[in-house]
Amino acid sequence: MEYTVKKLAQLSGVSSRTLRYYDEIGLLKPARINSSGYRLYGQHQVDILQQILFYRELELSLEDITEIIHQPNFNRNVALQQHYEQLMKKRARLDKILETIEKTIDSVSGGNPMKDNEKFEGLKQKMINENEQKYGVEIREKYGEAVVEESNAKLRGMTQEKYEAMEKLGVEIFELLKEAYETGDPQSEIAQQLAAKHKEWLEYSWPAYSKEAHIGLAEMYVADDRFTAYYDKAVQGGTKFLRDAIVIYCGGK
Repeated sequence: MEYTVKKLAQLSGVSSRTLRYYDEIGLLKPARINSSGYRLYGQHQVDILQQILFYRELELSLEDITEIIHQPNFNRNVALQQHYEQLMKKRARLDKILETIEKTIDSVSGGNPMKDNEKFEGLKQKMINENEQKYGVEIREKYGEAVVEESNAKLRGMTQEKYEAMEKLGVEIFELLKEAYETGDPQSEIAQQLAAKHKEWLEYSWPAYSKEAHIGLAEMYVADDRFTAYYDKAVQGGTKFLRDAIVIYCGGK
């Protein structure tokens, strides 16, 4: 069966404009264009669109999705299994947040009072799941399974005060990065303050700190586009500047 843009939009819940955009960027091309100029989509395109929507649900960028589904070795069955596993994790995270909200509502309404650590359980698990989804494979390859699990356990057991302090420190690092970058000198006093703050931030979740691991993480920030995008949103080129400041701070070359 073939579908026009309009019919496929109705079937999938995706707008006609979005389907045309997917065509323009090469993400989802129609099977053919008929003599009247209408885009026509077949079963293969319907299946690919389903995959795209699964990946979008997992919050992948269109650029990443395009790269994944157009790989010569792309396997739909494997991809579906991965979607299932990732969405189950996402559901577990949302269930935890909903549970926390329900307990909060009950507590505010005069029911069972919540312990402070309970108020942040869902949010901490959300942070862990997001890190796992984005960087889990690379971090586990670099530092090992045991280190990552210890780090996650430390985050789960974090008190309210420490959680709030870590969040506040994360904001401070972004602001400090902007100021330090303007100096153009990773050896400057403010740049070294930045590196020290970054160390302090890591120590909230790392089982044990080492200068070698800190430098290794900084190098990964530069090597991995996802890490680079995270810090470059503060200031373009900020990731490399942060890496250089950390290397100097840790006594590297």
